[in-house]
Amino acid sequence: MITLDLITKQDLEQFKIDLLRELKNFQVDASVSNRDSQWLRSQEVRKLLKISPGTLQNLRINGTLPYTQIGNIHYYKYDDIVKLLDSGNPKSLK
Repeated sequence: MITLDLITKQDLEQFKIDLLRELKNFQVDASVSNRDSQWLRSQEVRKLLKISPGTLQNLRINGTLPYTQIGNIHYYKYDDIVKLLDSGNPKSLK
């Protein structure tokens, strides 16, 4: 004999929430693994570090954060950003 389970609207809502959470986690994991050799632009670095354009400029000027400039665009290695964060120097990000 076959038993049927009823699915309620609340069950579907919970499934949607769980599915979206899993998809977001998958995106974060994929983006972190791809960043090992990735170059980021200034806007991405500012968003990642939650700093202003002026603070990022200061990090460039004082040599705290290495960068490469092509034309008018500054590029930063993700690995260098991780090193900066791991250095434990909170003054460098203020």
